[in-house]
Amino acid sequence: MTHHYHAVVWIDHHEARIIHFNADAADEELVRPAHPPRHLHCKVGSASGTHQRSEPEYYRAVAEAVSDAAAFIVVGPSTAKGEFKAWLEAKMPLTAKHLLAVAAAPRMTDGELIAKARQYFRGADRMRPQIE
Repeated sequence: MTHHYHAVVWIDHHEARIIHFNADAADEELVRPAHPPRHLHCKVGSASGTHQRSEPEYYRAVAEAVSDAAAFIVVGPSTAKGEFKAWLEAKMPLTAKHLLAVAAAPRMTDGELIAKARQYFRGADRMRPQIE
């Protein structure tokens, strides 16, 4: 894979699409949990129940896939993006320093995802030095 400065992670509890990109090219990697969730709910201790959290191995694989990006964002439709951010800050703080934003986003095509990420970074890069 070619080294790209930026990356975007689209994540839910079933898969993570990591796209490293620059102005002209992009490389995608797909990461899935070893044991995908089946919309299980834990009712113990809660009147409404809570969703079962993803496996730490899943978040570690996603973090390793994005660890070489100088700057990245995380987007997705569910709570997985926030859970991943919290896991990253606790377990891989050096990689977490490169996380610039977490935002809600529906499922998108790769082209739509890259376009959205490039749009974000056009503004963000004006505020940051491009030092590798």
